[in-house]
Amino acid sequence: MNRPFLDSFGRAVTYLRASVTDRCDMRCLYCMAEEMTFLPKPEILSFDELERICGAFIHNGVRRLRITGGEPLVRRDVMSFFAAMGEWLKRPRDEAHLDELTLTTNGSRLGEFAEPLYAAGVRRINVSMDSLDPERFRTITRRGKLEKTLDGIRAARKAGLKIRINTVAMAGLNDDEFDDMLAWCGQIGADLCLIETMPMGETGDDRQNRYLPLDRVRADLQHRWTLEPLTYRTGGPARYARVAETGQKIGFITPMSHNFCESCNRVRLSCTGQLYSCLGHEGASDLRGPLRAGMDDQGIIRLVQSAIRRKPKGHDFMLDRPADDPARIARHMSVTGG
Repeated sequence: MNRPFLDSFGRAVTYLRASVTDRCDMRCLYCMAEEMTFLPKPEILSFDELERICGAFIHNGVRRLRITGGEPLVRRDVMSFFAAMGEWLKRPRDEAHLDELTLTTNGSRLGEFAEPLYAAGVRRINVSMDSLDPERFRTITRRGKLEKTLDGIRAARKAGLKIRINTVAMAGLNDDEFDDMLAWCGQIGADLCLIETMPMGETGDDRQNRYLPLDRVRADLQHRWTLEPLTYRTGGPARYARVAETGQKIGFITPMSHNFCESCNRVRLSCTGQLYSCLGHEGASDLRGPLRAGMDDQGIIRLVQSAIRRKPKGHDFMLDRPADDPARIARHMSVTGG
């Protein structure tokens, strides 16, 4: 096993989020435009290419791999990729190996894939769900069906998967539901994670007016719930508290109000082979071109190391950044990988 990838600030990259597709069966207000033009399939990394790149990261200290999209479960034959990545979980800990293989999903296809995911070695998943009201759910997703996602969550629980519900907090849209979400998560044995909206790509929704600082939400919740701070971490940016009344955890992801960049340990691989060392910067390093030109694994590793050394100290997110500002993040979250 080679030495872990380190950035210029001494942070070790131990967590890779790899997107397998930009496509999705929903069009969530904070993630996509309603009318999306998806990438031509030849631009998308093949599973063989994804396996080579992910393998290079694992050989250099990455211990957590999260599969993202778009919606990862809409990609044909995606379980072959999960099975291949699951083999890294079986390797000895003193060799290159994975500690955890996870995914983020909207839950619409979990009814079909929950058991195969568990068989591949997945033990914990994040399900994006922003409302418990069917009509509001459809408004936020523009086409999703709440009952289908709930069926998927039931299938995941039956298969033995631990679940975290990811909810983007949006003023005037779902900000009256957090108590209900917290109670429901307690009933089904799931954790809840609230996320501040991030200014990425034009989606047709006014995210500046939707922005809701989560310190305000947490303070309000503490009038009705006992939130006990925890040092628990999953490897990502969420900061957790235990909800005494339910025994479950609530997490807060606060890129806008309280960034978490000082401890950032992750990078993102887009479905087109672009390596983003920071979600909040447009700069990326192309791995697909050199890979398809015949570069060997050591060459790919050198490219990755060079990219990680350029990882910025912190993100550039600003809700009110002008449209012509070159620092504005034009790409959609679905292209980058959630």
